[in-house]
Amino acid sequence: MNFMWIEREISHALQKLAQKRPAILVTGCRQSGKTSLLKKEFPDISYITLDVPLHAQEAAKAGDFFLQKYGTPLIIDEIQYAPELLRYIKVHIDAQRTVNGQFFLTGSQKFSLMEGVSESLAGRIGIMNLYTLSLKELKSLKEKMNRNTLLNHMFLGGYPEIHAANLHPFEFFNDYIATYIERDVRQIVNVKNIRDFDRFLRLLAVRSGQLLSLNSLASDVGVSGHTLKSWLTTLEISNIIHLLPPYYKNLGKRLVKTPKLYFLDTGLLLYLLGIHSVDELLASPLLGSVFETLCFGQIIRYYANKAMQPNVYFFRDAYGHEVDFVIPRGGKLILIEAKWFFDPDNKREIFNEIEKLIPPHKIEKKIVMCSQNEEAALGNKLSVGSCDDPGKFLA
Repeated sequence: MNFMWIEREISHALQKLAQKRPAILVTGCRQSGKTSLLKKEFPDISYITLDVPLHAQEAAKAGDFFLQKYGTPLIIDEIQYAPELLRYIKVHIDAQRTVNGQFFLTGSQKFSLMEGVSESLAGRIGIMNLYTLSLKELKSLKEKMNRNTLLNHMFLGGYPEIHAANLHPFEFFNDYIATYIERDVRQIVNVKNIRDFDRFLRLLAVRSGQLLSLNSLASDVGVSGHTLKSWLTTLEISNIIHLLPPYYKNLGKRLVKTPKLYFLDTGLLLYLLGIHSVDELLASPLLGSVFETLCFGQIIRYYANKAMQPNVYFFRDAYGHEVDFVIPRGGKLILIEAKWFFDPDNKREIFNEIEKLIPPHKIEKKIVMCSQNEEAALGNKLSVGSCDDPGKFLA
């Protein structure tokens, strides 16, 4: 099967970082394109995957021999299967400290990896997170972005193989859940009944874009709070979901301090919701929350593709007044609302409540990300425009 290559925004930042660090780690969910990206950007570098148990065993038990055998520069795929190798990589780097671009590592379990990396390779490694395809990357396919194509991209999601091989998303995600998520889950945490975990995933999907109530979710799934937390952590470290913290610095005490939950790919989200077509999505009462999930994903992709740490929060007080996304920058705040449809005539209702808590000079800009193509500055620091390129607002 011939696969079409879709250019990745992160490539430029990756090449720059490779010139500055002896090692690079690219994290991201399975099938986000980590391996393909490294092979495309560094075609002359040797490659080995630790997804093969024999390779992982060799790397873990004889790390020095492993590195001598394959040499450098070297791409090592799925490093989490042999974290013991990191200390041998450190020794190798320290022997040639001024040589950059020696090791290119990938991993699908970011938090567990970060612990090993921080212990072994602090100051020696650059870390990047690769998400599934952004809307901006998908626009490179020469499709004009309008509501119809936006709905289609929300339905398909951003996993590269779906677009490159022209797969139906349900065909892809049936295999993805069984092959990747369930296998990784069993390796990270002891799931006694995989059906319980499958029900947990689907109940979690209904909550994307909402405050996460652990007690309510545990009751609906029928598991203990401890089990639920371990499952949530597993999905976080596997780059499937993100728990967005609230912003409450200097805004008073009557603010919600519970995180909001977001899936990191709308295609996977819609599969778990059982939405089988674009028409079903358009008619769904969950369209607004799916669109908000999409907007959040575009924002964090914008930062990650520039090798910047996303610094995104939300605001909500005890009375239900809310701003979807708050981004602190330079002592000021960028406020963002996600609206599938936005009527400029109702602009006075947007950001009303939070503006009562924040002095005007502390607000850098206010943005409405919507499905309309039209972009406009509506005065009083308020702008409206399409969600497909957050850089237009955030640069």
